[in-house]
Amino acid sequence: MFQQRTQKSGRSVITWYRSGGLSAILFALPLVLIFLYFSWGPIIRGLVLSFQKNNLVTPAEWVGWSNFSYVLTDPQLPQAALNTLYFAFLALIFGFPVPLFLAVFISELRKTGWLYNVLSYLPAVVPPVAAILLWTFFYDPSGSGVFNSILGWFGIGPFAWLNSQTLAMPAIVLEATWAGAGATSIIYLAALTGVRTELYEAAELDGAGIWSRVWHVTLPQIRGIILIMMLLQLIGTFQVFTEPFLFTGGGPNNATMTVLLLIYRYAFVNGDFGAATALSVLLAGVLCALSVVYHFVTRRWSTT
Repeated sequence: MFQQRTQKSGRSVITWYRSGGLSAILFALPLVLIFLYFSWGPIIRGLVLSFQKNNLVTPAEWVGWSNFSYVLTDPQLPQAALNTLYFAFLALIFGFPVPLFLAVFISELRKTGWLYNVLSYLPAVVPPVAAILLWTFFYDPSGSGVFNSILGWFGIGPFAWLNSQTLAMPAIVLEATWAGAGATSIIYLAALTGVRTELYEAAELDGAGIWSRVWHVTLPQIRGIILIMMLLQLIGTFQVFTEPFLFTGGGPNNATMTVLLLIYRYAFVNGDFGAATALSVLLAGVLCALSVVYHFVTRRWSTT
């Protein structure tokens, strides 16, 4: 029996070799090595850098866990973490339903849906920096600002917007929702094309209105996509940087300071790349843990 197994194993190796298995490995090996170098290489380099005192100019000094203890005891970290959670909460409550509503609205339009599709995707075409500068003009705190002028017609305002500790973060969330809704709605529209039309026809025969069809047919059929997009939005909002950096620089009075903005200050203001990388590693660990918990919590919902 052992001899038969050995002979079978030898024939399988020879068959694999003659069928081009070795050539396939030799062909794929350079691509795999290039992928590992450019994908996992920076990750490993970042992990090493988080244990060093390094300004990228002088020789690096190994400091062990000092960078982690430094960033964890930084008095700015709790404020940055709370601001990031606040941004994520506002974006989830107010920003997440917008692209879903847009997708459902556009899918219900038979003839002019393409026009609304183009208009909804237009913000994604505008460069982020240009869009933020445009919205900064809209958020002009004077009475002649665009938003304050519109609200003034109804006897409301003016508001300080980005200069207010209370309104700065909601104002940033509003712009971020406008910028990201178009691209996300395209994904939902693609998912809606997979919903079977006979389900809508059956619902219409039963006298279901548009909202009833959306609630009982559309949302259950694209539930898996909704859960995936929610996870991606959570990960993205925890990494928000561009909007608070260009709008307020973390102000006023650190009201819009986020974790990534704090990482930026460590690296490019203080010149402490070790501390910046340590906080980045901590953030990556939190996001990994969040993803795992989210997977187990929503696994039953996505399969039922």
